[in-house]
Amino acid sequence: MRNFIITVDGKQYDVSVEEVTSGRTAASMADRPRSEEPAPRPAAPKAEGKGEKVLSPFPGLIKNLLVAEGATVAKDQPILVLEAMKMDNDITAPCAGTVSFAVAKGTNVESDAVLAYIS
Repeated sequence: MRNFIITVDGKQYDVSVEEVTSGRTAASMADRPRSEEPAPRPAAPKAEGKGEKVLSPFPGLIKNLLVAEGATVAKDQPILVLEAMKMDNDITAPCAGTVSFAVAKGTNVESDAVLAYIS
């Protein structure tokens, strides 16, 4: 057993680490098969939609879609929630029409990304 003092954010912690001497080495650990999960794939971009674009005003996470795909919405009606810096922001329809989303819930978007089309 080896003892260490570790400082994290100005606080000191006493840590004890046990050495493994059962013949397992880094090389023998590397030879073990891994059960890796496949990396998550980014959402496939949807084809260019028709109608007025709803753009992201800033980078964030699509937290929730407030209306269904193909729903009829009124001008200034909230259509989705964009989370940025731990704040929920309603994104509204710029005009009345039928909504077609270009993003899915849980998608990270950049500024000026197309979120939806209103036709």
